[in-house]
Amino acid sequence: MDPITLFALANGAVSAVKAGCKLYKDIKGAAGDVKEVLKDLDDQFHQAHPPEKPATLEQRNQYAQERNRVVELNQRGNRGEHTDVYQQLGEHLGAYYDNMYKCIAVFEEEERRSRKEVYTGDASLGKRALQRVLMRKQLEQMGTELKQLMIYESPPELGALYTEVEAMMKDMGEQQKVLIAQQMREERIAANKRRRRIDRVWAEAVWGIAAIASAATFGVCMALLVQDRIEKYPHLGTGWVPKTEAQRLEDTRPKIYTGR
Repeated sequence: MDPITLFALANGAVSAVKAGCKLYKDIKGAAGDVKEVLKDLDDQFHQAHPPEKPATLEQRNQYAQERNRVVELNQRGNRGEHTDVYQQLGEHLGAYYDNMYKCIAVFEEEERRSRKEVYTGDASLGKRALQRVLMRKQLEQMGTELKQLMIYESPPELGALYTEVEAMMKDMGEQQKVLIAQQMREERIAANKRRRRIDRVWAEAVWGIAAIASAATFGVCMALLVQDRIEKYPHLGTGWVPKTEAQRLEDTRPKIYTGR
């Protein structure tokens, strides 16, 4: 598990929770009779832009967009869409805690290994330690911001949702720490076995290639020696094995051919 990926997922979940809280408050606040809200919006616009100081085209467009936004939020609120947003908030909040606890579990396992094993990674040991400290602080800051937003700056039901999800994920997070640490150890053992197996295969392949190369070199050398012997001592024959004295005498005798 890559802590940087887990951190990015937790950060993305926090951003989704913040956006969801704003949308929830907007939809819920616009539910019901929207006439008074629109009337107040109209009054503010006309006061800011009296006849002697007419609004620009851009200002009129902004006013129209805001009015349409309020109407749309009112319609969504009357349809009960804030309930869907509430459920999505719970999912995003759970995703934040899930990735946060996974990230912390990875940090703790790395710290345990740094005390017992020799570090062989690309980044320096100090850089990795500093990275863990900074990311842990940022995760804690995210949690503080979510607590402030959902408990103190949002409707009571969102504060209750935060409290319930936090308590549930805290218990699950402690369990996940143990399981993640165990999984990381098993994956490291399996990776070491794979690396040793690959090293063994490479070593066997190198020895095999060396043996083939040696055999080929020996064969070429023998062929060159035989060719040199044939050129210098043709009476010894053209075979790989020189002719013996008896074979050479036999070759010098006249051949008698008999018919059938």
